[in-house]
Amino acid sequence: MDSLFYYLTALILWTGLVLKVPALRRHRHDHALRALCAVVLLAGISFTLSAPASVTTVNRLAGVPNIAAPLVYASVTAFSAACLIVIIYWRGGDPDRVGRIVRSWMIAYATVIACLWVLFALGDAPVERRVDLDTYYANTPYIGEMITLYLLAHLVAAITTTTLCWRWSRQVTGWTHKALVLLVLGWLCNAVFGVVKLAAVMGRWTGHHWDSLSSNFAPGVAAIAAALVTAGYALPLIGPRIETIALYTRLGPLFRLLVDPADRQQWVPLAWRSIGNTHLRLVHRQTGIRDGITRLGPHLDDRVREDACKRALSSGVSLPQAQAIGTAAMVAVAARAGAPDPRLPDASLPRSTRIWRT
Repeated sequence: MDSLFYYLTALILWTGLVLKVPALRRHRHDHALRALCAVVLLAGISFTLSAPASVTTVNRLAGVPNIAAPLVYASVTAFSAACLIVIIYWRGGDPDRVGRIVRSWMIAYATVIACLWVLFALGDAPVERRVDLDTYYANTPYIGEMITLYLLAHLVAAITTTTLCWRWSRQVTGWTHKALVLLVLGWLCNAVFGVVKLAAVMGRWTGHHWDSLSSNFAPGVAAIAAALVTAGYALPLIGPRIETIALYTRLGPLFRLLVDPADRQQWVPLAWRSIGNTHLRLVHRQTGIRDGITRLGPHLDDRVREDACKRALSSGVSLPQAQAIGTAAMVAVAARAGAPDPRLPDASLPRSTRIWRT
């Protein structure tokens, strides 16, 4: 497969990492966030090192044929461990217990990585294989064991992470549930990647040639898995922001109806650092809407609301929708009726207005 595919995938992953750097600086002691950034970083490194052009470059610079192989395997193994650790941190629990579990997985996978290098050093792989090393050296002493160990470690992480995410997804809702569904799909793809690679290796053990599974099919599955996993880890972070932007946009017509442009000029502008703060901008807009409704107090008529609510109910909508329609109609009619007299005291306002002001 062309190296450009690998580099583009890595670029997409690292773009997401760059977007998380500000949050990482603000919350540098957040273990879950640090592990998440490690996931994206290691995924990009894995794809970059796996590119055929990178394999050739690494082998040439090191002067050792196929030394790129244990380097790629080590990065993928570290990526698998980091993904598992993120899920452990996300689930939370007793800090001491979480810390022990994380340390045990880190020690286990660090041991696997060390064994990969030892097996490579003990083996003999003189012929450079940029794409099909897994199958070409499947029967070579020590090198074959290195390949098998790498694939088994990857499969263990994939199956464990998929199981944890699936169980947890049945206990939560909202953005966390959506994220876990993506992670389940992503890690299922990672498991497929491991199974396909292992099948190609086992094919060589039994005298078959299924090399295309490892060289052509598996990289595409890995790219899909990386995209799904990255999206799954990012969704709980960007999901609420998307929700805030959507609500801010939906409130735009009501804001323009209730807030006069001349009044907006008297507002204290947001600081330039707050321009990208979607939550603060939403609060700003909601405050303007509440103030606008308060000014419409003398014109808010409960009869308009009740009549609109009854009509909505008669048309077949649900009670909550009918109540929302009634309130919207009352505000719209009041807005067309004109601005209130600012000299009116709060006690003279209709009951519906006092509710809005609380």
